[in-house]
Amino acid sequence: MKNLRKITKRLTIASGKGFRLKDHPADWTGGLKDEGHAQELLKEGVRQLSKMQDRLYAQNTYSILIIFQAMDAAGKDGTIRHVMSGINPQGCQVFSFKAPSAEERDHAYLWRSMKAVPERGRIGIHNRSHYEEVVIARVHPAILQGQQMPEHMEQDKNIWQERFAHINDFERYLVENGTVVLKFFLNVSRKEQKQRFLDRIEDPAKNWKFSAGDVHERGFWKDYMKAYEDVFRHTSTAWAPWHIIPADNKWFMRAVVASIITETMEGLTLDYPMLSAAQKKELAAAKRELMSED
Repeated sequence: MKNLRKITKRLTIASGKGFRLKDHPADWTGGLKDEGHAQELLKEGVRQLSKMQDRLYAQNTYSILIIFQAMDAAGKDGTIRHVMSGINPQGCQVFSFKAPSAEERDHAYLWRSMKAVPERGRIGIHNRSHYEEVVIARVHPAILQGQQMPEHMEQDKNIWQERFAHINDFERYLVENGTVVLKFFLNVSRKEQKQRFLDRIEDPAKNWKFSAGDVHERGFWKDYMKAYEDVFRHTSTAWAPWHIIPADNKWFMRAVVASIITETMEGLTLDYPMLSAAQKKELAAAKRELMSED
């Protein structure tokens, strides 16, 4: 895991200034070419994550918010399934953010994300997130017209800069109140996405994953990359940096994500609650009572 963590440092964007996606190849594996070795690293990451989650839940002080953003077919669902395979379900919650409901449209755009923030002791996973509001809404401006905002806000030329500021403040608020924010962009190449779409079409077991709209969105690839670059430049902060994860090789992607989550949790100094003298006395009394039973 230590060797893998040397690799993950290169994937963390502490400051977004001058960020360019083309400097982050989607097929990069940091010299790790053995898929079998990566699988072992993933298993070790899952084991360590399970231990850390048990302490997180027992301590009930911090919470972990894990955000996944990506283009279609990048592997968000599979990464969540594999990396979280050792997690106690009662200590984890997953929210998949799709088109806003009528109730959500009646609130400000960060409302549904705030409502889904994990409580202390839990890991929360957002499959897509509030970043859709500065990515897909930017690629398709008509979406703003359906958000029931006052007209002057729809016409605001600085709306994206203002939303970046909202998001940074929102995430800083969470961090300063005990919620660790981990943000992953699963960076799949356009070529690899095409192959995965074809696999979904050709494999009957994967047909349900495919939507004709996915191909339509490929036509906006350059617009999405431009929007994401702007997101990383303006919202990769000291308190909530982005992790740009090469996603063309799923085995590498999953091992790296597990490593980053585990390393972050280990840095929290999570411990089981210490009992007071009075509580220890109660335990001793309970033990004596149990031992005296016939």
